[in-house]
Amino acid sequence: MKRLIRFTFISLLAALILAACGGKEGTGGKTDSKDVLAQIKERDKIVFGVKHDTRLFGLKNPSTGEVEGFDIDLAKQLAREILGDENKVEFKEVTSKTRIPLLNNGDIDAVIATMTISEERKKEVDFTDVYFEAGQSLLVKKGSNIKGLEDLKSGTKVLTAKGSTSANNIREKAPDTQVLEYENYAEAFTALKSGKGDALTTDDSILYGMADEDPSFELVGGVFTEEPYGIAVKKGNSDLVDELNKALKSVRDSGKYDEIKNKWIKQR
Repeated sequence: MKRLIRFTFISLLAALILAACGGKEGTGGKTDSKDVLAQIKERDKIVFGVKHDTRLFGLKNPSTGEVEGFDIDLAKQLAREILGDENKVEFKEVTSKTRIPLLNNGDIDAVIATMTISEERKKEVDFTDVYFEAGQSLLVKKGSNIKGLEDLKSGTKVLTAKGSTSANNIREKAPDTQVLEYENYAEAFTALKSGKGDALTTDDSILYGMADEDPSFELVGGVFTEEPYGIAVKKGNSDLVDELNKALKSVRDSGKYDEIKNKWIKQR
């Protein structure tokens, strides 16, 4: 009888632990057993991972505490299409390094953060259609001897962000140069301004924001890669990808996309 009671108690305890794990809530009170789109609909809010350090696309305004930029305004319109209200959205900060882990951990529903669609990333996440076409370029101090890729030789230092495709691309395109990686582009730009490198490389759309912030810097050499941005979701959530693609098409067809683009990306 004692063995039976003990066995029953252990079984009950195990069942309670499993139930607690299975019912663990993630972002916005979602349950792990449901697909992400179902969680969004039940919660009536979509949680986007966005940059806080990327001028023109996602930059936190120190005076208001709000994140502003192209990605932010587009995300609000997508929320309006999917949930009927652009205010039914929450933004969480990501960097090039953290965005995929945060997405796969369920901390965010989708990433809209200057994220290039690549075959390597497709192994980890699913992407929507392209929502912005960018290309990698170089940012230098005006008057610099660096005018393009051909000037990145042994002894030159190029700065970029960890976890970005830019680091891999520049090592391939200019194998003799030294590549220094920072946690984010704000840190990389600060390092460039303080003379810790000769050039900064990433997508031209991001570099335009830096040049806009400090006109003593300029883009040189044109673009040397194609960087199509997509919205990333956790792998296997095809319903959410379809819903986002439908929303993207609607935003484009309505003219709202061009309105947002012209507001932020004046140089393109």
